[in-house]
Amino acid sequence: MPPAAPSPIMRRRRLGIELRSLRETAGLTGDQVIERIGWASASKLSRLENGRSRPDPQDVSVLLDLYGADAAARAELLGIAGEAGDMRGWLKNFPVMTQQQRSWAELEAGCAEISEYNPVLVPGLLQTAGYARVRLLSARRVGEGAGEPEPADELETEVRARLARQTLLTREPHAPSYTAVLEEATLGRRAGPPEVLHEQLQQLCELALLPNVTLHVLPRDTQVGDWYLPPTAFSLYRFADPLDPETLAIEGGFTDVMSTESITLNRYKVVFEWLCTAALNASDTLSWLIEATGRLTGAAPASTVAFGPATAPTQRRRDSGRLTDR
Repeated sequence: MPPAAPSPIMRRRRLGIELRSLRETAGLTGDQVIERIGWASASKLSRLENGRSRPDPQDVSVLLDLYGADAAARAELLGIAGEAGDMRGWLKNFPVMTQQQRSWAELEAGCAEISEYNPVLVPGLLQTAGYARVRLLSARRVGEGAGEPEPADELETEVRARLARQTLLTREPHAPSYTAVLEEATLGRRAGPPEVLHEQLQQLCELALLPNVTLHVLPRDTQVGDWYLPPTAFSLYRFADPLDPETLAIEGGFTDVMSTESITLNRYKVVFEWLCTAALNASDTLSWLIEATGRLTGAAPASTVAFGPATAPTQRRRDSGRLTDR
């Protein structure tokens, strides 16, 4: 597989940070910039500087002229603008994604390191198709109860999207270093039918053997730090390009928040260190997963009508291209 493509989201954020810095160095306010280049709305510049819009290289070139950027800065930033704006090649790897899943995939692309904690769910990059289907079905039923019906075909699109994102973990030769802390409760019997949970545990056993993947199970009665209780799921992303800002994603039940503020990031880094210290080490976690899988072996049938086939993880991953394509 070719080298990891830069994250389009991070390219946009990086470009915005650099353009804002050049504007401030030039001593210009946003209103002054809009007036001098004749843009109809100040929100266009704001969206560009905050990384919220796909940049037009011509717009970037006009700004660089106004700010008096030197040749080296122009070449670098126009290159970043091209990577941030041209999604066609990148999207060939993820043709089935909904917009929400694509946003996560964009963030994960180009990562050198991902650290995740979830108190109630197996993170998306580790989920089997069956487990993902259970999670999506349960969320859909909440939406239906709130009067928010979803298209009938979106469920399987979301499942395929999660499987597509997982190619990241075995991408050669640029797979990121991935560490996850899983609460023991995430793998309990409340997580799904026995056959689905059995398959999920088998896959976690396999993933734990990958050289770039480290899994930690956090036993339910283990103290974290000074009796600290993490309130939400969160992920930390560090990118291959050291100038792309590290990013924190806080996952809520129905909304997500992202931040690149260093003070906030550092707090969550400390929390993640506490979690890793309190959790079982990688070797003991693998033993725990194997034992938990064994306890469910007798309860797991070969297949399930409601949540799809419970095929062996290795075979399933080979059929879906996850062992050969990443």
